[in-house]
Amino acid sequence: MKVTVKDCLELSTFKGARVVAGKTGLENDVKSVSVLEATVPNEIQAYADDGGELLLTGFFSVRDDVSKQCQIVKQVASDGHAALVVFYVGAVVRSLDPAVIEAADAYDLPLIVMPSDSKVHFSHVITQIMEKVLYSDNFSNRLISNTIFHLLNFEKHSNFQSAVREAAINNDFQLILLSEDFNPILSVETRHKTTIAEAIRMGKEHQVEKQSEVYTMIDVNGVLTYWGPVTINNDKYFMFIVDNEDSYSAGEITKLAEIIELAMGMWKYTPERDAKAEFIKALMRGNKSLAYTLKDEAGIDGEDILSVFFAKGINQSVLAEFEKQEGLQIMKISEGDETYGMILKDQDEPDVEIDGKKSCVKLFNELKADKTVRIFHVTGLDGIEGAGDAYRLISESWSFVQNVFPYKRVFTKYELALVSNCINIQLQGGYVKKNYMELLESFKGAGENKGKQLLDTLETFVLDAGMNSGKTAEFMGIHTNTVQYRLKRINDVLGVEITGNRVIPGLTIALALKRLERVVS
Repeated sequence: MKVTVKDCLELSTFKGARVVAGKTGLENDVKSVSVLEATVPNEIQAYADDGGELLLTGFFSVRDDVSKQCQIVKQVASDGHAALVVFYVGAVVRSLDPAVIEAADAYDLPLIVMPSDSKVHFSHVITQIMEKVLYSDNFSNRLISNTIFHLLNFEKHSNFQSAVREAAINNDFQLILLSEDFNPILSVETRHKTTIAEAIRMGKEHQVEKQSEVYTMIDVNGVLTYWGPVTINNDKYFMFIVDNEDSYSAGEITKLAEIIELAMGMWKYTPERDAKAEFIKALMRGNKSLAYTLKDEAGIDGEDILSVFFAKGINQSVLAEFEKQEGLQIMKISEGDETYGMILKDQDEPDVEIDGKKSCVKLFNELKADKTVRIFHVTGLDGIEGAGDAYRLISESWSFVQNVFPYKRVFTKYELALVSNCINIQLQGGYVKKNYMELLESFKGAGENKGKQLLDTLETFVLDAGMNSGKTAEFMGIHTNTVQYRLKRINDVLGVEITGNRVIPGLTIALALKRLERVVS
């Protein structure tokens, strides 16, 4: 069956592509596809001279020579090629010169520009075009026809899960359906050469959630997996298909995925709930009884929970690399730039000795390299009860702790607990709050301006600089000697040595309350 340039433009790899010239030639036949490496017109003669070849280029060798670009366009058209597709405009060629477009128009050569932000490369286009040329609308190879036969056998099967399992067994593939948070919902395994957990780690590393509609191939320890998005009942999921014997092309797998997705709709398949995500949500809501009910379904042992966290703006690929390097498991749910999660011992490697607390702290320190990131975590927990209490502590205090410690990016249970107590003191008011605030009353006797200056220095010294005079000077933009002088004056005003073990706890709470008042008053 005839395949034209116009037919090719309907393929998913050409999503967002623009035809900037030669629209009258969109009915040109496409018989093959090739990458154009020619730098001068006479080199184009090395390509097929019987017409019908669609050529792909980035103008790498002539990126700065508009004259040669025009000559190449003219020669491509003169030799009867079907079209010219230009990649990486903006990255290689800064922009397509009007003269090049005019040359293509003059010779009725379709000139197609791929979107600058596209994740599609030469190999993706070549694969899909050749699938189209070879199979066209009569795509009826054994994989597709056999799969359809089993998927639509409504007499034999009672549900989609049973139908897709038999299709997978008979066609030597595997299928895993994941929630948006990469938790397995449906597993159809026909061979065991690696674990689902390892495949998910690799998928996260490759950031498959950012890939286009083209299925992404990932080699997981010698097992070929193909990943792509799936929509079921208007909800987003991910699916990866395993080609057990490397028998199928990427185009065939993509077609297979489309057929499976259609079959889900015909069977009215509704995925099971994401038990792991529901487990986290139950703890976030403080519903410990529901969490206990879900723990077996989610495959979670409370003793394996090392840390719970809430983060804003983190790099998800860092989490994937952490799992691989540290041998721990991260469960999470994400919405926008907010992520709630927990870190657990990996049940696939129960005998591996790991300093879980040290590993968790290492992760959070790596994540804070981005100065826009904020992480709130409680590490070192007592099972499900401790995880529930930790989420409650985070939810109560995360929005306030940033105001008390504005220079920090990672907040531990110590800062969270301090601020949570201060919130309770602030809400209760009365003599408890009065007792703490009176610890700072002495500064009023030092004069309005001088007292404020000393109090600001004390705030920075205790809450921001970890009682380090050098850091205090850095935060305040003053000399270290000035800080030392002010600290001596503060000791005199308060009548105590402020770094004393029995003094600093009360001062810390008083100063935190003072900062908190600015937010809640």
